[in-house]
Amino acid sequence: MAGGRIRARIRRSHLYTFSCLRPSATEEGPHSIEGPGYSRIVHCNQPLMHKKKPLNYRSNYISTTKYNFLTFLPKALYEQFHRVANLYFLGAAIVSVTPLSPFSAVSMIAPLAFVVGLSMAKEALEDWRRFMQDMKVNTRKVKVHKEEGIFGNKSWQKVQVGDVLKVEKDQFFPADLLLLSSSYEDGICYVETMNLDGETNLKVKRALEVTLPLDDDEAFKNFTGTIKCEDPNPSLYTFVGNLEYERQVYPLDPSQILLRDSKLRNTAFVYGVVIFTGHDSKVMQNATKSPSKRSRIERKMDYIIYVLFSLLLVISLMSSIGFAVKTKFYMPDWWYLQPQSTDDYYNPEKPVVSGVTHLVTALMLYGYLIPISLYVSIEVVKVLQATFINQDIQMYDEETGNPAQARTSNLNEELGQVDTILSDKTGTLTCNQMDFLRCSIAGTAYGVRSSEVELAAAQQMAIDLEDQDVERSTVSRQKGKQQEIELETVVTSKDEKNYKSPIKGFSFEDSRIMKGNWLKEPKADIIKLFFRTLAICHTAIPELNEETGSYTYEAESPDEGAFLVAAREFGFEFFKRTQSSVFIHERYSSSGQPIEREFKILNMLEFTSKRKRMTVIVRDEDGQILLLCKGADSIIFDRLSKNGRMYEEDTTRHLNEYGEAGLRTLALAYRKLEESEYSAWNNEFQKAKTSIGADRETMLEKVADMMERELILIGATAVEDKLQKGVPQCIDKLAQAGLKIWVLTGDKMETAINIGYACSLLRQGMKQICITAISSDAKEVVKENILMQITNASQMIKLEKDPHAAFALIIDGKTLAYALGDDMKQQFLGLAVDCASVICCRVSPKQKALVTRLVKEGTGKTTLAIGDGANDVGMIQEADIGVGISGVEGCNGQ
Repeated sequence: MAGGRIRARIRRSHLYTFSCLRPSATEEGPHSIEGPGYSRIVHCNQPLMHKKKPLNYRSNYISTTKYNFLTFLPKALYEQFHRVANLYFLGAAIVSVTPLSPFSAVSMIAPLAFVVGLSMAKEALEDWRRFMQDMKVNTRKVKVHKEEGIFGNKSWQKVQVGDVLKVEKDQFFPADLLLLSSSYEDGICYVETMNLDGETNLKVKRALEVTLPLDDDEAFKNFTGTIKCEDPNPSLYTFVGNLEYERQVYPLDPSQILLRDSKLRNTAFVYGVVIFTGHDSKVMQNATKSPSKRSRIERKMDYIIYVLFSLLLVISLMSSIGFAVKTKFYMPDWWYLQPQSTDDYYNPEKPVVSGVTHLVTALMLYGYLIPISLYVSIEVVKVLQATFINQDIQMYDEETGNPAQARTSNLNEELGQVDTILSDKTGTLTCNQMDFLRCSIAGTAYGVRSSEVELAAAQQMAIDLEDQDVERSTVSRQKGKQQEIELETVVTSKDEKNYKSPIKGFSFEDSRIMKGNWLKEPKADIIKLFFRTLAICHTAIPELNEETGSYTYEAESPDEGAFLVAAREFGFEFFKRTQSSVFIHERYSSSGQPIEREFKILNMLEFTSKRKRMTVIVRDEDGQILLLCKGADSIIFDRLSKNGRMYEEDTTRHLNEYGEAGLRTLALAYRKLEESEYSAWNNEFQKAKTSIGADRETMLEKVADMMERELILIGATAVEDKLQKGVPQCIDKLAQAGLKIWVLTGDKMETAINIGYACSLLRQGMKQICITAISSDAKEVVKENILMQITNASQMIKLEKDPHAAFALIIDGKTLAYALGDDMKQQFLGLAVDCASVICCRVSPKQKALVTRLVKEGTGKTTLAIGDGANDVGMIQEADIGVGISGVEGCNGQ
């Protein structure tokens, strides 16, 4: 809490005032909320008003079960009699109570009741486990405003629309909330959305300025307001609504919305109003009902039953025909049977009736040809297998304390028949944990440690050397050994062998610039500027760890956190932020004494996916105004001045090397500003920022772009997204077993390719096929070009003469939108099936589901989908087998 009290004094809104693309709500004006899809009205702090129609909204109780008390019997019976064998035995049991039965009814009804009862008991047990997991969530406690500014604990399932909640640090949000205020004075809070999108980096949410005074329990004594907004929908990243408060109307956007199943982090508490509850919340809108999936063995058994029943029918027909013939021609001579006084079943005058009735009897008599005991054995085995999965110590996560949970045992046997695996990337293959590994400063590359991609490549090359012809000459053998030694020297340095980084986010090692040795480098001034840029150009907040005495950082992204840790280890420790300044503790200086420096923040232009760069304008202690910028290398290089390209060639070469090593890169640049130049620009920037109109964002971006020009290149950074433990080895083993692996990710193509190398999805020597859409307004032209690329690639694979050649297909979401069309999807699937690995980049949740459905239905083979967020629910439920990581609501492993 000490760190929280320190941070509470910082009004970060003063910093974000300088954001170039973050307009304030009051300047934008309210939204026009009318028409279909925008009918929801929420009376804040007045939940009783929502108990009458039309405001009688759904409760916050959630259920992911397949059955309930009333529907279990009919739905479970319907599921059981989907099986052909059970239908046959049901028919036989019905006939067994008639005189046609050759044995007692109990002998037919009892086995059927046992098999169906056992299967239904198994379904009930598994659904009970789902119910208990739901109840564990539904009975969680949260503080709810009762009356007179008093908050009390209430279970999640009793939370209602309009309730004011107080959610504390490290708690999950029980419903979709409108953020009113937080423990920070300016109403920001940090949110972890790992259960929604798999990302571990924190998102910043900001309350409206008008609700900031509502920062303690007493403030809600007389609080009321009205929210008019969109109806429940599954879009996680959009929200349209207005808040009517104190006779004013304020527009709302996604930055004020806290979604159910995300977690409050690094913030002592927040207050919020419930907007969507239960199955109306966005995460539950993304969840669909648990589908009933049947394994291939069950479907194969149905086919076998058809064959056996056909055989049984043939045998019974032969028997009944023989009986009819005997009855007609021989029975009249059997006086001891008294044929003149018999019933229709044995009447010589009605042989057809006798034959038909005997057919039914024969079907029952020979019915043991269809083994009901087989189903009993299979059901028992499945239940035991599910129990073993739940108790498998190898699948227990010690960090979270979660074991594996087989939410259904119907698909156990499918695991051994998987042909294609479709997986998400972030949080599934990777940890989303960045480690600072290398850097390029003033044209010199620093960092001697190897990335996982390089180690994997080196290992593969070593294997290739061992697999060469054993009868090669002695000279060639010696040359190969020399190459192997050289390779080992490149990959593993002497420093690395003796060094193992215990610091999270920092895996860098190079004695030339560590421990103050950078002062001895020929370009020490530029190196110092590089480190200062890392320590200053960010939006993070420091927090002192009282146990260790060092600072940790609450950053919006893991990359930013890694940069700050690196700056700290290099001797430039960011330790304090005030309303208008950042403070750096510089451990090494030319005087030999540590120095604390203050840099006044004048403007901050934040990083966005559109800008692909972040800029901070500061004034140092000497009064010099500096513009410090970091961003994508293509963006930075386009903005360099003629005099700022001194190190461009060397830095470009290093960036290419880092990219091949599977690292994520950013370029750093700076510019010195004159007082008059800055003042003139700042006036223009303030005018654009306070303007009202539709072109406001365009004006802001244009003014920001004017300043981010004529830059001087400093260098580049390279960080590594660490893989989950054992991922490369696992994928390698799966590939050797003949499984095809598809990665469906929202990342850009370059990042996905890098990670593909790191996790052995892409291997050295594998031929890459990149399908991309051309830039054209004519859709038909784009479609024809994509079809031509797919056709050419398929032809290339067919003409490949090397039997051991492997291909990898890489396609982005924009191109995939065309490739999944009805007129092209079969050609796309044919190409993808011929490739050993497939990577789909920049794909939407819907595209993930469509790709999974295409693979499952197009190949007719077993598919396994793995995901860890609400974005992956569609993919998981479309696959034959789905694995949901992180216990996401609606993301049920099936």
